[in-house]
Amino acid sequence: MYGIVEIGGHQYKVQPGDLLDVQKLSDEAGTVLNLDKVLFVGGGDKPLLGAPTVAGASVKAHVIKHDRSRKVIVYKRKPGGYQRKKGHRQNYTALLITELNDGSGKTEKIDAKSNVAKKYLK
Repeated sequence: MYGIVEIGGHQYKVQPGDLLDVQKLSDEAGTVLNLDKVLFVGGGDKPLLGAPTVAGASVKAHVIKHDRSRKVIVYKRKPGGYQRKKGHRQNYTALLITELNDGSGKTEKIDAKSNVAKKYLK
């Protein structure tokens, strides 16, 4: 089972066990987020499409860490000898998706024996 969830104005396809890098959130590392803006739930018997969200559907995620992405170098050059080199590093939050509830009582959770769960859920 998978779902399409909105986090920080962006839409992500998620399923239990996924690691996501999203725009920086204000929550502390180690907290559990309950994301209820689920737009679509699929992969089961009958896909559920929200208008705009699926009623009762939710996704639980653990905040793993806050970090900065790799540096992107921007190099500008114009005639006449003008050159400019700039770098940019975007802040992000790493999330681990642990549970997906479709709103009709069906829930799918991360396997506790998986390598991702062993590494991040202690």
